[in-house]
Amino acid sequence: MTKAWASQGQTNPDYVSRVHIDNARGPETLAQDLWTFMVPELSLMATPHKPAQLVILCVGTDRSTGDSLGPLVGTKLLESYRLPPGVQVLGTLEQPVHAGNLEKYAELLQQKHQHSYVLALDACLGKSENIGYITAKEGPLKPGTGVNKQLVEVGTSHLIGVVNVGGFMEYFVLQNTRLSLVMRMAQVMVDALAGLLYMYQRTLYPCAVNKGTHHISIPFSSGSWESVPVAPSKIE
Repeated sequence: MTKAWASQGQTNPDYVSRVHIDNARGPETLAQDLWTFMVPELSLMATPHKPAQLVILCVGTDRSTGDSLGPLVGTKLLESYRLPPGVQVLGTLEQPVHAGNLEKYAELLQQKHQHSYVLALDACLGKSENIGYITAKEGPLKPGTGVNKQLVEVGTSHLIGVVNVGGFMEYFVLQNTRLSLVMRMAQVMVDALAGLLYMYQRTLYPCAVNKGTHHISIPFSSGSWESVPVAPSKIE
């Protein structure tokens, strides 16, 4: 669980993207912005014989309604899509990545995915006017800041979704967060990640697409950005 205090409409040069769950084009916008942002880093991580690998790290716990966003996204992603080659999802309802085992997963990423792009995601608390917003940001996720914990930072970049108001009785607030909001936010993230994986596969593993293996579809048109080439965090 992360903390976010940016006000609605505030511009921040660190933002990669920011959408509301009620925005019909939110998933498409988020996918496009993420892909465009990630392309240069993926290019640097790739080798002549191996494309850059991608790890989607979904942080949270199924024991708290408000903090279940990450595991829900991981579960929905794995149940709805056959992942492209080179992609791994960590953090599900069955095997959550949370405060108790985050250190272990951070060590795993360091040992086995040192040269992979890690996209971390988590629920967060913030101002009332920001509830329902999903923000993509450069740099590592800072889990635990929403409940005043200091945990290991993870990720090359990260996604956070504001599920409720922060600043007081955080654990009580998380337990009393509406599940419907978390489910809607999870679906927006899953749809956006599907778009991201679609472009990842078409660009880095075109043979898999041509052969019809590991093909991933998206719930919206990829539009003009289809040709882009590859050569809980605290928001101030």
